[in-house]
Amino acid sequence: METTVTIQNPFPNLIDLASDRIGGKALLTNDDFFASKNNLIKATEPIFIPGKYTPNGKWMDGWESRRRRTPGHDWCIVKLGVPGQIQGVNVDTTFFTGNYPEHFSLEAAYIPKITSAEGLKKPSIKWAEIIKKSPLKSSSPNFYSVTSSETWSHLRLNIFPDGGVARLRVYGKVTPDWERLGKSKTPIELTAISNGSKVIACNDNHYGSMHNLILPGRGINMGDGWETKRKRGPGHDWAVVELGTTGSIRQIEVDTNFFKGNYPDSCSIEACRYPERNLDSERLSNISNLEWVEVLPQTKLKAHHRHFFEKALTEKAKSGAFDYVRLNIFPDGGVSRLRVYGFPK
Repeated sequence: METTVTIQNPFPNLIDLASDRIGGKALLTNDDFFASKNNLIKATEPIFIPGKYTPNGKWMDGWESRRRRTPGHDWCIVKLGVPGQIQGVNVDTTFFTGNYPEHFSLEAAYIPKITSAEGLKKPSIKWAEIIKKSPLKSSSPNFYSVTSSETWSHLRLNIFPDGGVARLRVYGKVTPDWERLGKSKTPIELTAISNGSKVIACNDNHYGSMHNLILPGRGINMGDGWETKRKRGPGHDWAVVELGTTGSIRQIEVDTNFFKGNYPDSCSIEACRYPERNLDSERLSNISNLEWVEVLPQTKLKAHHRHFFEKALTEKAKSGAFDYVRLNIFPDGGVSRLRVYGFPK
């Protein structure tokens, strides 16, 4: 029986910049004979299927190169879904036991324009080492901090000398171009991951992660949204989203896609100003002087439906300046996506 190790993620409030759900891609590798480089950036957790083989060998849910018989090391180049500042990584070797690399290093570059994947091998590309050659553990998450404050768009994962890595998670902060975005004459999506938004807290995500609320595109199934357990007492459920920048609110979308017998009966949305913009779940629970302003009164929802609210928004929504929004659902249930559109202030 294959074993896994449970280790707490030290970067829980940061976005995985490399995830395929936000556009991350594995572009180039020198060798993925046993398992495709594309598995590296999957948002899903790695799995193991006993007895499953391909024509090249054992099927593995990760990137795996063949056994190296010559000097050197293997590598894979990944394009981040959105450029950002990297604060930590997880080189996850889950299910790779006798075939994991002993060491890795990580290099980064900012390449705003690239015509082809092959172009990434040009000597003119300036790669900076952000994690020096470091050890890896077998079948385990391997978390490392990154101290660089620069913005990066591409990474080169080097493994020594060869072997398999299940996932590469790249935790960081998106660095949008607000000078350009601020010139928009139409409302922009303040809750877009690509604009620096993130979900920071909720009271319950028993069935579906709160972070799904602001993923790009519509949900792909019921598991691709935020869903709470059935509430058996008083009260209601909620989730708090940090907007990409301070802004007014002109339109809101609440999508209950795929939630049919378990959508919330109704919802309301509040917003608040918090200039420090450093709220997390712990700070949120300890700050009693936050002034939440109602921007959408409690409103009925429909099953499996895309709701757009514009005329129903309060005047304060349009005239105010907000850093956070709180989605309240009554009493419980599932929401696929939350979109807030407005103007930076």
